[in-house]
Amino acid sequence: MIPRINPRAHGPYDPLGEALGRSVPIGGGLPEDTVVAYWPGLNSYTLDDEQATWTATQEHLEDPLLEHPFVASPQGDRRAIFHLDVRFHPDDRELTGPEWAEAAHRLARAAGIEVPGETSGCRWIAVQAQPGRLDLIANLIRLDGSWHTPPAKALRHLSAEAAASSRTCT
Repeated sequence: MIPRINPRAHGPYDPLGEALGRSVPIGGGLPEDTVVAYWPGLNSYTLDDEQATWTATQEHLEDPLLEHPFVASPQGDRRAIFHLDVRFHPDDRELTGPEWAEAAHRLARAAGIEVPGETSGCRWIAVQAQPGRLDLIANLIRLDGSWHTPPAKALRHLSAEAAASSRTCT
């Protein structure tokens, strides 16, 4: 797996479009089987049938920007949408759904996006819509209104985790 951190965005639409390989209309849903993992608290924010069609994914990723309109990065930047894409080598085998989910959670932890046991962390989803590719999209504004700054050596941590995931998942 080769991880790449993309430039941060103002909203989730462009990163989701890149993950899907097509544009995503505002308010449009995602195919049910493309979201392979998400932040642990999502279930408490969604209606019972909402996750089946993923119609509100963009809204859930965008909500922290609206709920905390004055939160910005240490540089004063409001581009809070973090986008990581990870690509497999063409010779690697295709992963199963649970393997994609495991890899997504491991990468979210390596990026500091998901901290086990933390209840006010970042909202994120992992999308697997293109062969051999996983996209992790997160809002860096945490549920408590603070800004999450990824570790200084995030790409190094992500590369190490991607290599470990490749060994255990392939």
